[in-house]
Amino acid sequence: MNDTKITNTVASHRVMVMGDSAADIRQAREIARTFADSLNPALGADVAGTLVLVVSELVTNSLRHGGGRYTLELSADREAVTVAVSDPNPAPPREVTPDLNGGSGGFGWHMVRRLTHSVTVTPGPGTGKTINAHIARPADQSAE
Repeated sequence: MNDTKITNTVASHRVMVMGDSAADIRQAREIARTFADSLNPALGADVAGTLVLVVSELVTNSLRHGGGRYTLELSADREAVTVAVSDPNPAPPREVTPDLNGGSGGFGWHMVRRLTHSVTVTPGPGTGKTINAHIARPADQSAE
């Protein structure tokens, strides 16, 4: 499913991708880049980079821990860009100590929480959960 609606400073893009491969993560990053490029006024390079990184981390976590499928929704208004990632696993993300030696992860959730203005985890759709991450847009990147 792929619906796109773009109107001046408010944009919404929804896409559902199913799978468990690295290609799905790359696709989500490309969708985030395309979305960022579509906004008017444009996002600054730092905010656009943060958006892509947050999408990448949330999608990776959904694929790794959420059952191998996710729904990604991106939206923007004058104050923020919002990333919503839903998956069928109802368990909320848990904070773990990052693995500095074994490469087993533990960095993504810390990173998402640090890079975003706010993060909420809500039940649904169905028996799963949705993670909403809000990235603030600096005043000089918003419409008057």
